[in-house]
Amino acid sequence: MMRTLAQATGRMSRLLSELGSARRALFPRRHRHTFNSDPVQHRKNVWGKPAQAFVLIFFVVDLVGTGLLMTPAASEQENLTFVEALFTATSALAVCGLAVIDIGDRLTPFGDVVVLVLIQAGGLGIMTLASLMGVAIIHRFSLRMELNVQAENRALAVGQVRGIATRVLKVSLIIEGLILALIFPRMWLAYDMSWWEALYSGVFHAVSAFNNAGLSLYGDSLTRFSGDAFILFPVAAAVILGGIGFPVLIELRRSFRTPHAWSLHTKITIATSGALFLVTIVLVIIMEWNNPLTLGRLDWWARITDGLFHGVMPRSGGFNVVDTGSMNDSTLLLTVMMMFAGNGSAGTSGGIKVATLAVLFLVVWSEIRAHDRVHVFGRRLAPEVIRQALSLTFLSMTVVAVSTVILLHTTPFTFMETLFEVVSAVGVVGLSTGITPDMEPWSQLFLTFLMAAGRIGPVTFATAIAFRERKRRYDFAEARPIIG
Repeated sequence: MMRTLAQATGRMSRLLSELGSARRALFPRRHRHTFNSDPVQHRKNVWGKPAQAFVLIFFVVDLVGTGLLMTPAASEQENLTFVEALFTATSALAVCGLAVIDIGDRLTPFGDVVVLVLIQAGGLGIMTLASLMGVAIIHRFSLRMELNVQAENRALAVGQVRGIATRVLKVSLIIEGLILALIFPRMWLAYDMSWWEALYSGVFHAVSAFNNAGLSLYGDSLTRFSGDAFILFPVAAAVILGGIGFPVLIELRRSFRTPHAWSLHTKITIATSGALFLVTIVLVIIMEWNNPLTLGRLDWWARITDGLFHGVMPRSGGFNVVDTGSMNDSTLLLTVMMMFAGNGSAGTSGGIKVATLAVLFLVVWSEIRAHDRVHVFGRRLAPEVIRQALSLTFLSMTVVAVSTVILLHTTPFTFMETLFEVVSAVGVVGLSTGITPDMEPWSQLFLTFLMAAGRIGPVTFATAIAFRERKRRYDFAEARPIIG
């Protein structure tokens, strides 16, 4: 018996020795400190930095742009005040489009270039960071889930982090170049512009359109091109492509002819965006058809063209071809709703994003049908996604409501004018009823804060909720309060 015990002890010693050798081979000493660390906290430290860097870089670039716009070289006559320069720089960098000055009249070509660079930097930074956050979220899954995500979402597969910024830049330049090639000849041949003026205007508006900035060289935005489909349709297409999101663009390029192979995100974005575009265009044309101050003064073709253009712009475009302040209240309210919804994720649009809106609709639809789970396109939505959609929507509504109350109490403008301006700033859209330049400097500073919050807030909030996953080790007894 003692011999048997000794043999067993020897075998156990050899087994432990082999296990120790295997552990040292798999986990070298220089990495062993990560073995006992919290993996969620470790990944949070690694992937949480891009959002922090984005906030820091945003404010630094914003202040640099403000300083450049305040220099004599940026203004035609008198220098811009600090509020005017800060508002313009923030509107450009946040790709919002609200303006307190006439860019074409007040700024020199140098000032225009500063605004254009801020627009391009803001658009590229937003798309790149949002796409990197998508890759980072994929990295949080286990190996099996990670492989599933790679098969499901080819646009943001693991290992593509290094090439994202380059691809975003390539896609942006290609689309902006195509839009320029479409609108430049029309501006040159059909309008009283030299080839240099047409090229200058074409470049500025192509960049502003794709990045959903909505800033224009003309004080009346694009109203001089009212009814001109050769200019308005390419600009509207650029707004759609820029706002739909970089992941969707990449996936459409790869598998445009095979919709069944699209990821769930692309399917939801395309379906929801298409439905909202169609509904908005039809309702705008119907509600403004006989309004003599907007579409009613035009012929039938121009009414359809301008109505289609305005149906696209509230999703974060920001341009206008008719006087927005002269629209019916019903059209303004519809526009507010579309500005709040926004467009695709990981794009240059603002709002709560169409994916968030689709999730809320699916939750309500499942509840009406008495389903305990939410399904769409053969997939089940995770409870975390539903909570995130509800949280983002509630916070956005709270910001809009509180800001509207503050401005209503301190400014002489009507409720619709104030609400429209607030939602346009928070949703970084840029449409206005015309009251922005007439606001007091402190009100303009308040809108500046809303534009920055509307651009930075969703990015940092989405990052925080994506990487803040904590498992409760206990739970309480279930209870149900009365709802409704």
